[in-house]
Amino acid sequence: MSLDTVVEDIREKARARAEDIRSEAEAEAEEIRSAAERDAEEIRNEREADVESTIAQEREQRLSSAKLEAKQARLEARRNVLGEVREAVEDEIESLDGEKREELTGALLDAAVSEFDDDGDLAVRGRADDEELIESLLEDREVEGSYAGEYDCLGGVVVSSEQSRVQVTNTFDAILEDVWEENLGEISDDLFEQ
Repeated sequence: MSLDTVVEDIREKARARAEDIRSEAEAEAEEIRSAAERDAEEIRNEREADVESTIAQEREQRLSSAKLEAKQARLEARRNVLGEVREAVEDEIESLDGEKREELTGALLDAAVSEFDDDGDLAVRGRADDEELIESLLEDREVEGSYAGEYDCLGGVVVSSEQSRVQVTNTFDAILEDVWEENLGEISDDLFEQ
């Protein structure tokens, strides 16, 4: 074997070895690249899932918030309408006059006076515009008492006695409040049938 042959043989082995190393390196690089692509794909899928989840949560929160705002707006509108209805009823009650006012005020006075057991002189207060009416009713019913001044109300009477320290409030306002509270659900249902 000649030196040239030996050199050529060493070169050939070195080339083969270099080719093996390059092939191994390319295979290893391809494996690393594939693993990185798989990792990147997993990360991208996880991030997409996270983003979709975040979007869904935000959408749900905004939808819930919008529903709550709409419900609050409806409730506020209902409160306003109920307030307007209540004011209209109060105006109607306040404007009662003549026989109807006399009849109702008399009934309220009778009910209030019946709560006292001969307690002597009763003090009867009522709406300023009803002073004459109350005095007339006290006289007609021969009640031991007198008009004792103004009471801020739509009508009716507030009767008290110093002897018993009892006060009976029989005003249109008090009756309206009781009726309103007892029937508010029904009133609301009638106004806002759905």
